[in-house]
Amino acid sequence: MTVSDRIKERPELWILGVAPGDGREAVLCSYLEAAGYQPRLGDLAALGEARPLGVVLDISPHGADGWGILLQIKSDPATRNIPVLPVFLSEKGKIGGVFPVTGFFVLPLDVQHLLDRLAVYGLTEEAETWDLQALVISRSGEEPLSRAVEGIGFEVVKAYTGKEALALTSLHPKYLAFCSLMLPDISAFELLDKFRLFPYSQTMPFFVLLKQELKEGEKLAMSREIACLVSKKQLSQADFLKYLRSRA
Repeated sequence: MTVSDRIKERPELWILGVAPGDGREAVLCSYLEAAGYQPRLGDLAALGEARPLGVVLDISPHGADGWGILLQIKSDPATRNIPVLPVFLSEKGKIGGVFPVTGFFVLPLDVQHLLDRLAVYGLTEEAETWDLQALVISRSGEEPLSRAVEGIGFEVVKAYTGKEALALTSLHPKYLAFCSLMLPDISAFELLDKFRLFPYSQTMPFFVLLKQELKEGEKLAMSREIACLVSKKQLSQADFLKYLRSRA
């Protein structure tokens, strides 16, 4: 088998949120190739037809509207099931942070889509047998979501701030969590980063709830908050590849 044949066999991961021609994807591409993937600087318009294995999305303020791209992907039935791994790329393309969200759902909620995805992730089977808790973190309480999750056997526990969510998970493990993108005191991505630090929550499936529309000011605020979170960080290849299943 030639080198060309081996490259063709590699599963393709698309990189989105990086403007073509700026070269900021170079480090990311080298890391993905080391894990046995074939990286490609993708075109959002072709995503539904091409259906790559997944998308690595730059959500930094240096990118090309990563938040808008995320919302488009997760709002479109043709692309919403494609896995997205948000990353923060510096102005020079160094990887400052990775945010391994289990999945995203757009509000108002498509309940059947929610139930279908939870089943695909294998998260509904044990709820029928065991008393399991689902954590819903939102200032509004997300009643349609809460009712749907209760309907498949979970006990819903609600938190209205990130601080409250951290307190609840420190007392008792939660089986999975749903979190609004923006909370009164913290962003969902910063909360995910904090959850990783504690035994009860570090492997908890974590789903982020997106509003149907994000204003430019909200996108900018999110990017700045993430920038502060990853300030002066740079992930090595080994650190980054912990978030991907190696296919080398």
